[in-house]
Amino acid sequence: MAPAAPAAPSAAVLEQIRALPKVSLHDHLDGGLRPATIVEIASATGHRLPTTDPEELREWFRTAADSGSLELYLETFAHTTAVMQDAESLARVAEETVLDLAADGVVWGELRYAPEQHLQRGLGLDQVVLAVEEGFRRGERLAAEQGHEVRVGTLVTAMRHADRGVEIAELALRHRDAGVVGFDIAGAEAGFPPARHREAFELLHRAEFPVTIHAGEAAGVDSVREAVQVCAAQRIGHGVRIVEDVEVLGGTDERGRPAARLGRTAAWLRDWRIPLELCPTSNVQTGAASSVAEHPVTLLKDLGFRVTVNPDNRLVSGTTLSREFALLVEQAGWSVADVERAGVSAAKSAFLPHEQRVALVERVLAGAGAGQGAPRHAV
Repeated sequence: MAPAAPAAPSAAVLEQIRALPKVSLHDHLDGGLRPATIVEIASATGHRLPTTDPEELREWFRTAADSGSLELYLETFAHTTAVMQDAESLARVAEETVLDLAADGVVWGELRYAPEQHLQRGLGLDQVVLAVEEGFRRGERLAAEQGHEVRVGTLVTAMRHADRGVEIAELALRHRDAGVVGFDIAGAEAGFPPARHREAFELLHRAEFPVTIHAGEAAGVDSVREAVQVCAAQRIGHGVRIVEDVEVLGGTDERGRPAARLGRTAAWLRDWRIPLELCPTSNVQTGAASSVAEHPVTLLKDLGFRVTVNPDNRLVSGTTLSREFALLVEQAGWSVADVERAGVSAAKSAFLPHEQRVALVERVLAGAGAGQGAPRHAV
């Protein structure tokens, strides 16, 4: 039985969180389209949708995602990728995504997608990347005209079940100075371990290019261990199941943190500050967590891991970054200080040069300080 969808947060808390400058590190471009855009492009291209009413389609995606299975969750993307098969549509989706992030208070967003999934109408891999980058830049300019300063970087993704890892890695490197800031692998995790693309990761490391890897979502600690120790990932996409390498002992330690015994992999992640790109709502929908209230992100935060909070797929999961934080405040007992700390962790973990990360941290802290109309311990 699929887990129940998280209840909506209160409007007051959501608006307070939305006003804060935020950093989003795990957001799939093909998982965050506007329903009206899908309907319009599908009508023009002849793609058949479950419904042509935008609001009904929005609800269809959210309901379909509440499956309790990563594999079933991923099936919803057949409709989003179908309308992202030409340069004009790709640029439009990218532009609208930037504007949607800006409206949610995101000041730095890293958006990921797999170029190999957008070749059905004759585009080449480089043409796909160029179209998306054109859309991102247009979105940044339009957002600035509307009074929102937002920047985005691209994470080029290879599908882990395919055999194009090296080719996609080379694609990322060709565009590394034109908007592409990192590399990822995504797709069904079980049965497709990170080391399957080891040659691609070795190429990227030799080129000194950042890597994040989906791991610890549908597969357990071994997947995270392989991503870090074999493939040398700088960040872990999701990583929620690293909690299986944590034994909670009860009570608190001398620092006031939950008393716990960490396995070697969990300890390595915490000791060496390897960021976890956690996505609470999505993890509940795919069965990686039982609820937002019990999501391991709170325990991992309290234990001192570098946790970041992310939306994963805004349309498919029916969420935004602000909503994710608001749910954690109302259902998991997070405070303003917790939200701020996770925001700083995300800024520190961005695939940006050091001085730009420092400036991003300062922006998150300045915005959080200015927006705290409530005491630090509560929103």
